[in-house]
Amino acid sequence: MNTMVKRRVHVAAAAIISADGREVLLARRPSNVDQGGLWEFPGGKLAPYETGLEALKRELHEELGVEIRRAQPLIRIHHEYADKHVLLDVWQVHDFAGEPFGREGQAVRWVPMEELHGYPFPAANLPILRAVMLPTEYLISAEEDDEDVFLERLERAMREDGVRLVQLRAKTLDEDAYVARAEKALALCRRFEARLMLNGEPTLLERVDADGIHLTSERLMSLERRPISEEKWLAASTHDREQLDQAHRIGCDFVTLSPLRTTPSHPEVAPIGWHDFQQLVEHAGMPVFALGGMTRHDANHARAVGAQGIASIRDFWK
Repeated sequence: MNTMVKRRVHVAAAAIISADGREVLLARRPSNVDQGGLWEFPGGKLAPYETGLEALKRELHEELGVEIRRAQPLIRIHHEYADKHVLLDVWQVHDFAGEPFGREGQAVRWVPMEELHGYPFPAANLPILRAVMLPTEYLISAEEDDEDVFLERLERAMREDGVRLVQLRAKTLDEDAYVARAEKALALCRRFEARLMLNGEPTLLERVDADGIHLTSERLMSLERRPISEEKWLAASTHDREQLDQAHRIGCDFVTLSPLRTTPSHPEVAPIGWHDFQQLVEHAGMPVFALGGMTRHDANHARAVGAQGIASIRDFWK
């Protein structure tokens, strides 16, 4: 019987985003190391007694010659390789001093967000790609009978509040009416370079060329495999560990996890709370948006416990 215990490796990594938010800095691994030649988000192993941020500051100075001024947790990823268990502690660097270059001779490159999928990465880095490309706010549209009011509120959220990820939720509409509204919402989203997720059956993408599908938790649990191509985003509503595991199994790109707090719409549902939310997110293996009583004031707290950001109806749909 094989009783080998895998060695555990704790790595701090940085998603360094350009000032305009359109590019991210990548470094190529030397050819003479494990997974050499692949591209990665720069960083390195923690030394004894270092925190993730301390290690990141040291590594970026040693590797790239830059000094971190401001950084925020982005995502934590546990990944099993054949010979080791890797924990990637990923930080989004918002501000730094210096011009990054390969101090150890490694190739360093600013890469446009839309070109990231053209680069080969270690498997453990793949969830970071999703987190880097996703915003920190996820608007879920409210039920709205008046089409003009719907479009006015959606435009205001994108124009004034900077929302760039939208879920079209309209349970009261039949499919034809939903498709008609989705076409108008998509045109509006394209004006603001925002992404539109359709809340419904995956077959809706055959009628509307939106950016992806958001599954209900019931639909999520009924699936055996990913129902759409990798070219589109797949998201799902989750409420517990079992649903998070299923989302990971079928290849969801991100999820919402709720309810973090008691909400007026579901007062009978016990809230998850920040502590249990953090425990669930730690092993989700994908970006998670906190949902349920969330406002913009909760965004930094959500990021601090591992969330991608917040999802909300009321706080965005004004």
